Amino acid sequence: MKYLLILGALAAGHAAADSIDPATAHGWNTSAELGAISTSGNTVGTSVTGKIDAKQETAKWSNEYILSGYFKDEEVTGDDGEKIRERSAQRYSLSAKAGYKLLHDDHGKLFALATHVDDRFGAYTRYSTIGVGYGTQTYQSDTHTLDVEIGPGYFRGVRSEGNTENGMTIRGAANLKWKLSDSAQFRQTMSVERGTSNIHSMAETALLTKINSTMQMKAAYNIRNDTNVPADKKNTDTQTSVTLVYSF
Repeated sequence: MKYLLILGALAAGHAAADSIDPATAHGWNTSAELGAISTSGNTVGTSVTGKIDAKQETAKWSNEYILSGYFKDEEVTGDDGEKIRERSAQRYSLSAKAGYKLLHDDHGKLFALATHVDDRFGAYTRYSTIGVGYGTQTYQSDTHTLDVEIGPGYFRGVRSEGNTENGMTIRGAANLKWKLSDSAQFRQTMSVERGTSNIHSMAETALLTKINSTMQMKAAYNIRNDTNVPADKKNTDTQTSVTLVYSF
């Protein structure tokens, strides 16, 4: 027997009741998403993914804080024939970005960013970055917006075999939003960090549909890639998810 559980989570904040994209008015806007899959029968396992995204707008600052996690447990048969539960995926990440709004440009910002990823089964078990840069909205219409960022940074990573790497990076990012209808929106985000020995990139393709004034359904496809990985690791990790997103 196999079934899908999709769970909504609550978070504090403010959002516009008639739009998928929250209003940019001053104050806090927080959304939380959570999804889970549980299987039984011939295949037994559980996977859970979740994310909290908190944005703060003031007259001078545009700040964002993100916490996300993913884990997967599977039932396997040991050498003695006994069935045991085994963790096969576990990743947590957090980031904080502070953007100072430039007076001469409604969309231009100078920003500082810090991120940390703990990935038990990844090519890098820990990966941390700090950076600064400039971001702006390069395109805006009634249905489309495109925001881009670029700037230097510094990273420190611990590889799965225990080696530590660090050095300077150059980071670029883009965020495309496309309003398909009053109740549906397409989003594409991408970031690339180029260091001296590795290129670390992440991308998410997502479709959101509004259920009611505070609830959305989100289907997403995520890709994480490192060009320089240990021999026993793959360069690319992917994740497909369906979650409920609650905003208020």
